[in-house]
Amino acid sequence: MKQALIAVSFGSSVARAREEIGAAEAALAAAAPGYTFRRAYTSPTIRRILAARGEPVDSLPEALARLAEEGFERVLVQPTHLLYGYEYEAIREQVQAVSGRFETLKLGRPLMADDAALRALAACVTESYPIEEGRALVLMGHGTAHFANMVYPALQTAFRLQGAGRVYVGTVEGWPGFDEVLAQLRADGIARVQLAPFMLVAGDHALNDMAGGEPDSWKSRLAAAGIQARCHMQGLARLAAVRALYAARLEELMRDGL
Repeated sequence: MKQALIAVSFGSSVARAREEIGAAEAALAAAAPGYTFRRAYTSPTIRRILAARGEPVDSLPEALARLAEEGFERVLVQPTHLLYGYEYEAIREQVQAVSGRFETLKLGRPLMADDAALRALAACVTESYPIEEGRALVLMGHGTAHFANMVYPALQTAFRLQGAGRVYVGTVEGWPGFDEVLAQLRADGIARVQLAPFMLVAGDHALNDMAGGEPDSWKSRLAAAGIQARCHMQGLARLAAVRALYAARLEELMRDGL
């Protein structure tokens, strides 16, 4: 029986960020011995950039088509995406469209798919970013217009219930945003923060929206508000505990009838 695992990510054109994606992929591959490993990126823009560099990466439909042509019968698709949203819905549709080409084709859940995952993520983040005396930790997530964006305020609650009162969660493209985070920092009298991306990788958003030198970056906007920010330039995939959570997602999928 020919079996394969596809790790599907949004992708990145930033070398360091691709290394971080690779770390998550390695954790998934290690959790599925006996499965042929393949990768796929969902972003057409990222794939075009990489193809122009001579580093092509398949889309998910392309990766699935290759496996079907090569005679694979059982295929697992595990996203590295953090939450249910428009990207995940597109992945699910692409999987469903070719389900008849395989004996078994199964799609795994995103990382933040339940409250247990939120609690585990909150715990590993506070362990990985110990908050120094007189500072707070500000996490910058991506955010989405999809209702799944509610995982971010839920994560904020998870930090509070675990006693991490000086952790603040905001997003670039969702709610809460920078203004909500700033209001909380001011209300709590915070003058110094550690700023870190709450994203799989420290890619373009971390380099520009979070830590960039332009006036609209979070670091610059905090400085303009009188708050000193020190940036941590690493994605969640750098954290061993997060990689273990990804492996657990895949193991869950493998236990579920495959």
